Amino acid sequence: MSSAPLPILYLGATGYIGGSALNRLLSHPKFNTWEVTALVRSPEKAKLLESFGIKPVIGNLNDAELLESLAEKSHVVFSTADADNFPAIQTILRGLKKRHETTGDVPILIHTSGTGVLYSMDGGMFPGKVIYDDTNIEQMASLAPSQVHRNVDLEIVNADQAGYIKGYIVIPSTIYGIANHKLVQAGISNCHSDQIPTLIKIALKRGEAGMTGKGLSLWPDVDIDELGDLYYVLFDGILNENPAVGHGVDGYYFGANGEHPWYDIAKAIAVALHELGKVKSDEPTSFEVEELSKYFGYEALGWYYGSNSRCRANHSKAIGWNPKKTSEDMIKSIKPECEAIIKKLEAEAEAAKAA
Repeated sequence: MSSAPLPILYLGATGYIGGSALNRLLSHPKFNTWEVTALVRSPEKAKLLESFGIKPVIGNLNDAELLESLAEKSHVVFSTADADNFPAIQTILRGLKKRHETTGDVPILIHTSGTGVLYSMDGGMFPGKVIYDDTNIEQMASLAPSQVHRNVDLEIVNADQAGYIKGYIVIPSTIYGIANHKLVQAGISNCHSDQIPTLIKIALKRGEAGMTGKGLSLWPDVDIDELGDLYYVLFDGILNENPAVGHGVDGYYFGANGEHPWYDIAKAIAVALHELGKVKSDEPTSFEVEELSKYFGYEALGWYYGSNSRCRANHSKAIGWNPKKTSEDMIKSIKPECEAIIKKLEAEAEAAKAA
């Protein structure tokens, strides 16, 4: 007896995280039994997605009527596009609630947050002492509503507690590595992360690598391909009713397998760019306060790059996630990232001259 395809809505297919997670899901043995719809802004990328067995819909997270309708039609929603779009998550939840009320189905929402939710603004001056554990329900519940990403995360947890969805929140850390999977090669997904490339670009503009304060604050890290594995393991566990896979208040999954002080990133950028002849010293220096606004766009973001955010991915590992790469691999990834960014910036400059 044949059954209807599993309807899945995928948000963020063209992104760095979302593309890598979707790439892993393409290899799932049950992929051909799913009907995956991807909301994308680009008609060109929409056409390319079709060749991977994915149904594209042109639109964006601000198309509330469209987004709500797509969510209502879906048993599963992967939200990997924006950790902080509160109106969009409300729209998705409205659609999922309608589905529950009209069909009795309890749909699944897998949302992407970030370890910024754990941060403390310590100015890069000392390592933080608080380490969060994704198996510790009380500790996770203690996070203040004012923390970055937290308003969106709480909306999902509250919907789960109301009983009309099962909510799962993946919390990536500093993600590193240039993605090079099939969706990147096809010109669909972004291949670069955010934090490390931002600091590389600032170093190129500044003429020397920089850090907030002394760079002593700590953050966790994760390889992009291994983060993609986490989404695969989590979704497979949901489908197979793995008892270790909790949801709602027990539905947090850190994507982290290493830990580094901000200084280590700044030093690796300094060494790489000095070897490439792009900065004057292989030692980083502290940002002056006025530089935080100048280079980060606004001062608070510059201070964020000196925050502490510490965690252990015990829940993620308990469900079968088995990452191997560590902070040493992150440091090794920085010179290739520098080379790729320099090449891209030089190509853009040449194109601007020719225009």
